[in-house]
Amino acid sequence: MDDGEREQALLTALTTEHFVLQTSRSATVTESVGRATVFLSMLSAALIGFGFVASNAALVRPYLGAVLPTLVITGLLTFLRLVQNMVENELDLARIQRIRAYYHRRLAGEHDFFADAVQDEGIMRATWAAVGNAPRRAQLLLTTAAMVGAVNALLMGLAVTLLAGLAGLSPGFAIGVGTVLALLSFAAHFAYINRESISQPA
Repeated sequence: MDDGEREQALLTALTTEHFVLQTSRSATVTESVGRATVFLSMLSAALIGFGFVASNAALVRPYLGAVLPTLVITGLLTFLRLVQNMVENELDLARIQRIRAYYHRRLAGEHDFFADAVQDEGIMRATWAAVGNAPRRAQLLLTTAAMVGAVNALLMGLAVTLLAGLAGLSPGFAIGVGTVLALLSFAAHFAYINRESISQPA
């Protein structure tokens, strides 16, 4: 195989890989939306069910005792999978940017096609630029995983507040403890997202 044939074969392989990676990105987004929708639908159904039992004090405690742990566990599992999807999406996008950088260097010539894929700061900055974002940690707050993490944190705070109330603590103290736990829980969720992300935001 001469150089021209090798170049053509590589271009064909890269074009196919580009398509496969874009399909993979679409799949991760679809799965993330589906999982988040299932979790939020469960939460909505639980709130509706709570509305039905709220008028009967004898049913409230067993209902919350069954539903809250279920929601928290489901929320945590959903969160972990959403983070995996986020990382997979980042990896796919980074690989796409490398292919686009090759297109720019070898094929664009004097044109500026795919120029955004070639950045002095490296491939990860180009990856952020590809979706119109600045590489900042605050961007991670806008992910689906962060949204589910926030809901998880609220559920955990609520559970602790209810437990503190059942233990005979004053309502103000119980709410304070639940609020602190919710904030700490969300901070832990965000720290996990930030640790797992490969984008290295500033």
